[in-house]
Amino acid sequence: MTRQLNKGVLRGGTRRIGTRRVRTRWIIMGWILAAGLWVSPVCGLASDLISDLTLSKAVETALSSNPGLQAAGFGILSAQEKVIQARSGAMPQVQLQGQSSRTTNPMWAFGTKLNQESITAQDFDPGRLNHPDGITNYSSGIFVAWPVYDSGQTWYGLQQAHLNKEAAALFDEHTRQQVIAQTITAYIGALFARENQRVIQQILETAHSHLKLVQSRYNGGFVAKSDLLRAQVQIADLDQQLAEAKSQVDIAKCRLNVAMGVGGDATYTLSSPLEAGDPIVGSLDTWIATALSNRPDLKHLAFQQQIAQKEIDKSMASRNPSVNLTGNYEVNSEEFDDSATNYTIGAVVSMPLFTGGRISAKIREAQINLKQTKAMLRGMEQQICGEARQAFFNSQSAWERIQVNQAAVGQSQESLRIVKNRYNSGLFTITDLLDAQLMVQQSLTHKIKAVHDYRLAATRLALAAGTIDPP
Repeated sequence: MTRQLNKGVLRGGTRRIGTRRVRTRWIIMGWILAAGLWVSPVCGLASDLISDLTLSKAVETALSSNPGLQAAGFGILSAQEKVIQARSGAMPQVQLQGQSSRTTNPMWAFGTKLNQESITAQDFDPGRLNHPDGITNYSSGIFVAWPVYDSGQTWYGLQQAHLNKEAAALFDEHTRQQVIAQTITAYIGALFARENQRVIQQILETAHSHLKLVQSRYNGGFVAKSDLLRAQVQIADLDQQLAEAKSQVDIAKCRLNVAMGVGGDATYTLSSPLEAGDPIVGSLDTWIATALSNRPDLKHLAFQQQIAQKEIDKSMASRNPSVNLTGNYEVNSEEFDDSATNYTIGAVVSMPLFTGGRISAKIREAQINLKQTKAMLRGMEQQICGEARQAFFNSQSAWERIQVNQAAVGQSQESLRIVKNRYNSGLFTITDLLDAQLMVQQSLTHKIKAVHDYRLAATRLALAAGTIDPP
């Protein structure tokens, strides 16, 4: 009997322990599922980055994530709020005010009784007038002030606010174009770093095949050991170049991440090829004229010039009279059980007769600021012409280099083939072989460098002309 009870207890205990384990597993699985659902959006963002990245996708990412462009967008919103602030200067200003006070000042005590409409004949007693009892007053009122004409300050301020809003939109467009150019430049730089790594890797593989050739001839006693050592040194040098090229790839991608406004640890594969594209069309004069008419930063500075001119008009108008309408409705009470009301309506006209030279100095300051803006505008026009010229000439030079280097690559590769055969026949030295190998590396590097330089020059020319758009 005892043995059966013990067995029953053991079996029951086993069932309870098993049930707890099952519950624990379900709880753990529930937490894992919840964590997976919570983490999945984050992983989804990461998977978007760990993918093929085209040039157009990189620019699209930059336009949506670059902090500088976002800051420029906030500048537009800020300028819109300044327009509302400037317009409010012509609107009536209404305020609600409450006040509590207690005084024994003879004048204020008598005036408070008048406001409370509680004055009596006894209050005219000289003793009470000179030594009044303390009196408490609770007052509340609505105060209205309407600047009918404030010497044109609100009018000119509103015009300046509208001009500043237009200038903010132009600054946003200029920032947008800069972000596009920076992203394209960084992307092309990353492509060049990748292609340069491939060139070095290709030359390194060629050098290893040459090393086998030299090793075979050395083993056969046809060349000295110095040939073998020189080939090994050449491979060591290429290994160092390859390590540096890999580092440059990482650095170029880091710059691209900064341009796009994404995290520095984002990984992706550049899927757009490093191609020259079409040649630049149009004369230099056409590009300069386009730049002077389209550059958003030049237009932005032109709006700043108009704002400076409005500041002169605003400063000169401050000498004019101003007219304000005022009014208030007030309630006064001592104990809240009884109250008295009153109102006041009035108009105020004022004109500055002497300000200690403040207005004149303000006008001169505005005139100086206008001259400064005009000088900056002329300087920017010259700078734009210089940027367009430099980018135009660089693009022409790079395009010509592309044509030359395309032929040079084939010539250097054919030369290496001939030299390799001659070296294998004992007609050329190891120096000839290494020189031919170096010429192939240089021609391949010069080719991709010319394409890289042309794409950068074309991008800078479009930026200088103010016509750059997402690819």
